[in-house]
Amino acid sequence: MLVHAGLMTWGIIEGRLPGLLPFAVGVACAVTYTAYALDKHAARRGRWRIPESTLHLLELLGGWPRALLAQHLLHHKTRKAAYRQAFWKMVVVNCAVLAGWILYWDRLPF
Repeated sequence: MLVHAGLMTWGIIEGRLPGLLPFAVGVACAVTYTAYALDKHAARRGRWRIPESTLHLLELLGGWPRALLAQHLLHHKTRKAAYRQAFWKMVVVNCAVLAGWILYWDRLPF
């Protein structure tokens, strides 16, 4: 998480990332944590669950730091190995896109 925050800070200081990115990531984190909490609540009550693909999309969109926190605090999605593997893939892809944007921002077509 420190590397991710450092990359964002550096990218913003260098003008390679929009200054509102931390706000957007904060919103993504809040939504992701809420989704995990709602899913855990539904799991305990035997109700409709949030699809894993939705949780992974939220992680990919920047909510992975709070997803990691939710996994530990709520003890949710910690036993299923396939889910954990997909979670870490979302983290790697998110960080790779962030690093790629920062490193190659001047070569982007838009």
